Amino acid sequence: MQTKENDTGSLDVARASIRLATTPNRSEEEKLIAELRENGILGAALDVGGEAVELSHVIIERAILAARKNGLIKDSQSSDGVVAGAAHEAMSQIMQKAMGFNGGGKVAVCREGTHISVCVFMSVGMMYLNEVVIGLGHRVITE
Repeated sequence: MQTKENDTGSLDVARASIRLATTPNRSEEEKLIAELRENGILGAALDVGGEAVELSHVIIERAILAARKNGLIKDSQSSDGVVAGAAHEAMSQIMQKAMGFNGGGKVAVCREGTHISVCVFMSVGMMYLNEVVIGLGHRVITE
């Protein structure tokens, strides 16, 4: 895969969002965000929890807000749509296992250049009978 100078490419941004979503605590999350920033990748993460079907639209909305707040995107309809599309794709990958259950976990949004990736990493289920799920979405932004 050939990339432009200073453009890590979609794979590296996807890896970054997976790493960020799977950090075990806030301290590790903050360290990784700083490390990613040194490598030219912006990152944001947020904790989520609730009933999976209801959580889907909440995750999309919060991913957009986190991306805006952390400077990954501008406050515009097209930028919001890019993050919403990637978050929706990530959620669609986990909904079959999550449907009808409660879940909790983390959502990470990463950006480098024109690449944005959203990763959803959750535990879903009931009581101690949980399944671990992960979903990943990628979009290209041209702002």
